[in-house]
Amino acid sequence: MLFRLKHGFFFAAIFLWLSCILPTLAFGFADAKIKLDDTRWFRIGLGLRSSFAIAEEGAPNGTSTSSGTSLENMRLYTIAKVHENISVEFNTELSNGNSTASLDADQTVRVLDAVAKFSIKGFDVWAGRFLPPSDRSNLDGPYFLNAFDFPVVQAYPALFAGRDNGVAIMKEYNGGQFKWSYGFFEGRTGNTNGSTNPDQADNLLHAVRATINFWDPEPGYYTTSAYYGAKDVLAIGLVYQHEEDGAGTATSAGDFNGWSVDALMEKKLSNSGVVNLEGAYYNYDLDDRVDASLTQGQGFFVLGSYLFPKKLGWGKIQPYARYQNFDRDTKTNDGGRRDRSEGGFNYIIDGQNAKINVSYFVDRGVTAGAQNTFKIGVQFQL
Repeated sequence: MLFRLKHGFFFAAIFLWLSCILPTLAFGFADAKIKLDDTRWFRIGLGLRSSFAIAEEGAPNGTSTSSGTSLENMRLYTIAKVHENISVEFNTELSNGNSTASLDADQTVRVLDAVAKFSIKGFDVWAGRFLPPSDRSNLDGPYFLNAFDFPVVQAYPALFAGRDNGVAIMKEYNGGQFKWSYGFFEGRTGNTNGSTNPDQADNLLHAVRATINFWDPEPGYYTTSAYYGAKDVLAIGLVYQHEEDGAGTATSAGDFNGWSVDALMEKKLSNSGVVNLEGAYYNYDLDDRVDASLTQGQGFFVLGSYLFPKKLGWGKIQPYARYQNFDRDTKTNDGGRRDRSEGGFNYIIDGQNAKINVSYFVDRGVTAGAQNTFKIGVQFQL
């Protein structure tokens, strides 16, 4: 039987994990902003995401049920206004290589964002390391999704955590009713490991996004997938990314072309409940080249949720369901197809700043059979 609990071990582990995490809610924080004068200030913040998961056949031997706690993300945010039209943002991420950092693993702190932001005659220009123009999920980041786990069908190239080094220009109209952004980035590099990196000519990755909001506007470059009734949103975003020789290997390079369309609808009902529908479609083309870090194919996800209007204890219950599917052009033993069916609920304490997620999902196509996972995740940020 899936998730057979012997001697109450799993329940005890969950209780101990939550008893360590939840007390952080008891602390109150003042606005962590230091004002130097009328135009200059400095602000600091933090974010924590942790989870406890039980996965069928998830142990190293491939047959036993695994269980464990993961420190999904630990971030320190800083931003400084150094001039009336210039700000500098520097954020860090606790990382254990390219995988989720476990609580007992050796961990390092990596640069997440390091970007200078200029406001020039109605245009914003960013330079440094940051999220390129891309889909809503990527611009949400893990903290502003309407679920806990990042979509498995999102596969745009990135240096680290969706970021890349480059320059972008952006502009919005009518407070964010329509907005666009374009940037050029480092992309795949060919100067460190020429035998595997395809782009020996050191071409740039070009990225563009355009968003239109039919109801309330969404100002700003970054996005969220849940407003919890703060506004009514009906938005569609289009994305295109291209890098010449950005796929394959040094001896067999091809162009990378990726595009996607994403949509978000959120509506507050007359009873103060909130309906949220979200979806995205992705298409990645590698010029039919084999690439160890990119995948050619098509994917999509759909998500629906409902936030109950009545409070239950500290917060509100938001049940949701999400389905994801990715169809690889290069077929493997599992047919080249992966899909994930997921259901659960968010316990919304303070919007995206404090919430608890409980989910159960089934992955198919990754292994010979389906893998079932039960997960509890917590998220706090200031």
